Amino acid sequence: MRALALVRVVAYHAFGWPWAGLVFPSMGVMFCLAGTLMARSLRRPAATVVRARLRRLLPPLWCWGVFVVGAMLVRGWMPGWQIVFWVVPLGDPPGSAWAEQAWEVLWYLRTYLWLVLLSPLLLRVFRLAPVPVLLLSLAPVVALQCVWRPPENRLGTGLLDLATYLFCWVLGFAHREGVLGRLRPAAVVALSCAALACGGWYAFAHRAAYGTYDLDDIPLAQAFWSAGFVTPLMYARARLGAGRAGLTRWRWWWRWPARWRWPVRWRWPVRLVGVLNARAVTVYLWHEVALVAAVPLIDRLWDVPAFEAYLPLDSQWFLLGVAWALIAVLVLLFGWVEDVAARRRPRLLP
Repeated sequence: MRALALVRVVAYHAFGWPWAGLVFPSMGVMFCLAGTLMARSLRRPAATVVRARLRRLLPPLWCWGVFVVGAMLVRGWMPGWQIVFWVVPLGDPPGSAWAEQAWEVLWYLRTYLWLVLLSPLLLRVFRLAPVPVLLLSLAPVVALQCVWRPPENRLGTGLLDLATYLFCWVLGFAHREGVLGRLRPAAVVALSCAALACGGWYAFAHRAAYGTYDLDDIPLAQAFWSAGFVTPLMYARARLGAGRAGLTRWRWWWRWPARWRWPVRWRWPVRLVGVLNARAVTVYLWHEVALVAAVPLIDRLWDVPAFEAYLPLDSQWFLLGVAWALIAVLVLLFGWVEDVAARRRPRLLP
């Protein structure tokens, strides 16, 4: 699910499809999976877990920031004291308009960091009353949209993003703690459909006010649609199991010879998913840089008559393909930083 979410994010930023979030709300999925992993890690002392998360997150950010901040400084950008947010992104790091497409993705790391810091307290509260806390985790985004509008600054933006994805993070707790798997299927389906209906209605009913039905621009719709979409996925995962362990429930599958279960032609997608998961931070940080760099690269290809005649240089799909090729190069160049941050032996490909 994380690998699919990354692919959808890159495609969305290449094409700008407003319907992409309705088909697959990537950020909701990523926050839910992160919440699940965080709940599992918090079996250890909270301070140790938070330090480990910071250690794994910040070095890839610093590596990427050296190039982005350096490019902005060369272009004449002069930061103020807010440049400290490039060291620890507790708020939105400042940047120039020239590089906005590259640094605007940092809202995800800022929201993720705050949820990590709040997780020891959130998990303790969740264990006191799991289902009520899960349902009430949608209340903050409703309050910020319908009762009190936060200011349009770093604090207000941070609060709104935190409230938007709080439910998905707590849903990860519910999955890890076994609460989600104990719920009745009828209740899960009914509440999920209600959340989807609420999110979809709000997005289209307020289309004129926001100028689009893109969920990324409508926090309340994003929160409810993500809640309704991700809950059945995680519920099915909790009830049916995951990976090859879950396949043992399907006896007809397990009776097949081993050589038929995992044909050679199916192994490369598994390998690709593994690489995307192990290099998720690198892909997320560098994908906008790759999309920007693909444009002048394709412009140079127009000067070659053979390329102009036989390649679809004016196609957005071709742009996306070039961007993924650049992402692959960037993963080879900088992905090892994630290994160092996780205290693993650095490798070109995991």
